[in-house]
Amino acid sequence: MHDLGGDGPPLLLCHPTGFHGMAWAPLARHLRETAHCWAVDFRGHGDSTLPDDGDLRWSGMGEDVLAVVDFLAPEGPLLGVAHSMGGAAAVLAEQARPGTFAALWLYEPIVFPPMEGVPRANPMAAGARKRRAVFASRDEAFANYSSKPPMGSMTPEALHAYVDHGFRDRPDGTVELKCLPETEARVFEGSLGNRGFERLGEVACPVTVAASGDGFPPAQMAPLVADALPHGRFARYPELTHFGPMEDPAGLARAITLDFVAFS
Repeated sequence: MHDLGGDGPPLLLCHPTGFHGMAWAPLARHLRETAHCWAVDFRGHGDSTLPDDGDLRWSGMGEDVLAVVDFLAPEGPLLGVAHSMGGAAAVLAEQARPGTFAALWLYEPIVFPPMEGVPRANPMAAGARKRRAVFASRDEAFANYSSKPPMGSMTPEALHAYVDHGFRDRPDGTVELKCLPETEARVFEGSLGNRGFERLGEVACPVTVAASGDGFPPAQMAPLVADALPHGRFARYPELTHFGPMEDPAGLARAITLDFVAFS
């Protein structure tokens, strides 16, 4: 868990698959007058270890959220901002323990309705297994990511936050991803069996569901998630992609602040 600073009520930031809590640092910098920001490293990501049983199902990610909440706000609900897999984890935590969150702001949460006839093989897992894990240096990794999509659209500050804290040093002087490609692939596969969508009616707190304009499934499904929530609100950011929180941290921080003020 990372203390990203700020004044106000505790706010928990939940990252996407393959990322880590420090990737939120640029956005959190713009929230410091709104809340005291904390960021979780989910199991197998960042500085967190894998569980002894190797379980990477998303129900476990929800348990990770609850473990952090027990430390940050044992006496009452807190605010939550989450992205992609982190959004699913926040929803699962709220469903497991109603009242965990006072309000949520979710960017393209992976909370999909059941879809018949969809292959169980996860194409995102196949892509993750092909990722390059080792670079000569963090500078080389930064240059590689910044030269092409999808990370090339991230702000330099956001990409540095991902690279600087997402690699570990190796004895030979090279650097290696903390969340290894096989771990990332297994996390994508762990989404199977996630029934969060069917229980969205149990989420009583106000929730903003934000989406990009890139047209991919997370953006397509986001309005359905907002509609299924008792107190859901949908917001579209057509200029952004699925990596929106890292493409416009200042703009989304302003939107988050306005929504949480409206919810209070």
